Amino acid sequence: MSTSEAVGDRGAFGVYVHVPFCASRCDYCAFATYVDRDHLMASYADACVSEVRRAVVEEGLPEATSVFFGGGTPSRLPAHLLAAVLDAIVRAPGCEVTVECNPEDVTDELLDAYLGAGVTRISMGVQSTSPRVLDGLGRRHQPGTALAAAALVGAAGFASWNLDLIFGGAGETDADWERSLGDVLGLDRPPPHLSAYALTVEPGTPLARHPARHPDEDVQADRYERTDAVLEAAGYAWEEISNWARPGHQCRHNQLYWAQGDYRGIGSAAHSHRAGRRWWNLRTPDRFVHAIQAGVDPTAGAEVLDVRQRAFERLALALRTPAGVPVAALPDTSELAGLVERSGDRAVLTVRGRLLANMVTTRLVPDAVGEPA
Repeated sequence: MSTSEAVGDRGAFGVYVHVPFCASRCDYCAFATYVDRDHLMASYADACVSEVRRAVVEEGLPEATSVFFGGGTPSRLPAHLLAAVLDAIVRAPGCEVTVECNPEDVTDELLDAYLGAGVTRISMGVQSTSPRVLDGLGRRHQPGTALAAAALVGAAGFASWNLDLIFGGAGETDADWERSLGDVLGLDRPPPHLSAYALTVEPGTPLARHPARHPDEDVQADRYERTDAVLEAAGYAWEEISNWARPGHQCRHNQLYWAQGDYRGIGSAAHSHRAGRRWWNLRTPDRFVHAIQAGVDPTAGAEVLDVRQRAFERLALALRTPAGVPVAALPDTSELAGLVERSGDRAVLTVRGRLLANMVTTRLVPDAVGEPA
């Protein structure tokens, strides 16, 4: 992957649509999602359409080069409602359109509806193919359901698709993780993009209240290194710390985030970024719908980053990718032996460095490179 591919297209513009509805809440989830608001689905979709149209008029919303429906569980929203929101978004030719799905929602009919609406990419949360691990994570589906759904997605004809895995769940063994990787890569049509996340403990979640279920960082480090080796051998290239892709299947929308690009968030709790200004919407779908229906701005808060803050953030994001950062941004590498390697005039994390990326980030010196790199 070239450096330009890794940091993304600077002319790109993304739209993120938050879908806050879930059938149940996973034990590790701290997102703005709700299991008791399905009655709001139609009015919520209408409110999202209204917010898009208002943004076009009031903000001069550019054509989207990528659209991402996240959540929550976007696949829980009836396909015709999701299609109505997507139809309201002005998209550039070749726009990447991703919808996150849960395995239990995937059917041929749903996938056909998505294709007909202009969806080009599916991202599905499998997390594990061990029943014991899935139960410990609070996931509803079974391994057979997930693998069958993956087979449907792979055969449906999308331009690309992704599977999510999580390692470090309670009771997970090395054999369990090897089986998850093997099951996914052993599909007749393996996913061309794969995300593998270390389980994190978020405050206020059921997982946080049970220390005995918390992951072991050393075990997670070993599994990460093993994951990178397995995926590299299978033809995947590192795209970002937790993401790998086969050539031509990098996620354009995620690359926009990693390049500190501009994007507009639609829906409750959605975040936006334009030229150093960030703002976010009211967190609950009830309040968001009420505000839109009343003609009130649904913005809940905002912040403006100064030049140095923007420079540091851009470097911190780029450091997570194969693009790395200018060597001048890490002038003292003596403390970073084995964590960073030089690639031309860039400093790039090694596999071990990715495990300690937060520590390396604290060594960044944005003033040394002038304008954001």
